[in-house]
Amino acid sequence: MSKYSEKSFLRSFGYAIKGFKVAIKSQRNFVRQIIVACLAVIAGSLLNFDILEYCILTVLIAMVLMAEMFNSVIEFTIDSVVKNKFSKLAGMAKDMSAAAVCIASFTAVIVGGIMFIHKILPLIQRGL
Repeated sequence: MSKYSEKSFLRSFGYAIKGFKVAIKSQRNFVRQIIVACLAVIAGSLLNFDILEYCILTVLIAMVLMAEMFNSVIEFTIDSVVKNKFSKLAGMAKDMSAAAVCIASFTAVIVGGIMFIHKILPLIQRGL
């Protein structure tokens, strides 16, 4: 029997759900990002996003949420290694990880902003 059985796959999926729950329970920014993502999807629906715009929006949302989760993983791992003691290298790694989240978030805001403005400006010009 292969180690990649259906039970193994389902168990792995269960671990992923568990990790998602940990992120929701322990990371305030993750929850905020999910709320913003839901609002963006609703706004996209109200502005009649086409399939390509929804694909781009989905990629942007996934990029930010994954960056936030990777940041949390890096922080948890570093904290467990240094046992929550101060370490200049640990601090540098955590700062760089947080910067990666900022880059992902800023990119999403810029690209998403362009997409939304592209839809909103014609409405404003027509007088809503």
